[in-house]
Amino acid sequence: MVKKVTPEQRVRRKEIRAFRESLGITDISEIKELFKEMIGDVLENSLEGELGSELGYSKYDYRNKETDNSRNGYTGKTLKSSMGEISIEVPRDRNGEFDPQLVKKHQTSLSHDIEEKIISMYAKGMTTGGIERHIRDIYGLSVSDSTVSRITDKILPAVREWQSRPLESI
Repeated sequence: MVKKVTPEQRVRRKEIRAFRESLGITDISEIKELFKEMIGDVLENSLEGELGSELGYSKYDYRNKETDNSRNGYTGKTLKSSMGEISIEVPRDRNGEFDPQLVKKHQTSLSHDIEEKIISMYAKGMTTGGIERHIRDIYGLSVSDSTVSRITDKILPAVREWQSRPLESI
């Protein structure tokens, strides 16, 4: 049986090839590093969204601040994954009340399932409902629309930037 490549797959492969070439990626180890960076970026942006939801206002949106708690820098964290170690910066709050759900306190590894879902969200530019379903699937948590919206607001600009990048002719 001959495997048929659809026109959509052909276009996607051409775009991936151009993207890879624009970054100078030549082997699998460099692709793994790129995926680790993407996962780290999504995790950090999602954690920022979680903290914004917890505090009730977005970063730099002090006009809507209705709490005495505020952001207080970041703590570095290294997570083990099937692709190797991923370094992220976890946002903190001044009162120490922030209890992140995406990457919990004292969590040291990502399951393979979570990684696949994060890559999937990143690649697909998921809707608020889609991200909510993923979070519910991963953690069994029911999250509010505002939390999902804040997380989506952090992730989607990176996805849109990647999707609208200039492509060279191949």
